[in-house]
Amino acid sequence: MSRIISPSFLSADFSDLDKDIEMLNGSKAEWFHLDIMDGVFVPNISFGFPVIEAIRKKTDKVLDAHLMIIEPDRYIERFAQAGVNYLTVHAEACVHLHRTVQNIRALGMKCGVALNPHTPLSAIEEVVHLADMVLIMSVNPGFAAQSFIPESVDKVRRLRRMIRERNTETLIQIDGGVSLANAATLFDAGCDVLVAGNAVFKSENPRQTIEKLLLA
Repeated sequence: MSRIISPSFLSADFSDLDKDIEMLNGSKAEWFHLDIMDGVFVPNISFGFPVIEAIRKKTDKVLDAHLMIIEPDRYIERFAQAGVNYLTVHAEACVHLHRTVQNIRALGMKCGVALNPHTPLSAIEEVVHLADMVLIMSVNPGFAAQSFIPESVDKVRRLRRMIRERNTETLIQIDGGVSLANAATLFDAGCDVLVAGNAVFKSENPRQTIEKLLLA
């Protein structure tokens, strides 16, 4: 399995994004996690295409966009044009999830499917073999700095079994409350990608924290 850290820009310093982009470019984090919120699907608004396009110009690393928005199909092409590599949509927000997955991949992006804490794995049984990644939310989406939901670990284990049974190479990402205290448990449970926000950006030495998360 992979070990990838995807620092969440929701926790970055928006008064000096250049500083945080430069920090990540020089770190062992392979991905940039971009939380896109619309204030409807989740009770918060984050940022949109101008910020994504600005980040794209300043890094060659993977842009990992997590859409917490309603009707994400309306914007898939725009995200492709903005230079996103992984585009993750919520199963709860997609009426025709199979079609959405197909459309994302047809535009040359990798496709992720996210599940809220209350959503069972059965919601993605019919598409898990088509998805490049499944994102398990380990907090309720919408805000940074929430406490990790412990039951998420077992959900990851069950998802890893599902992926093995279908003999796919689908990655497992987890987002919410990830820290040095639980990183080892999450990797051991079957996660490939850890999204870390405050754990990275609020630490005294973010690059060192990223290395510690990778070695957990």
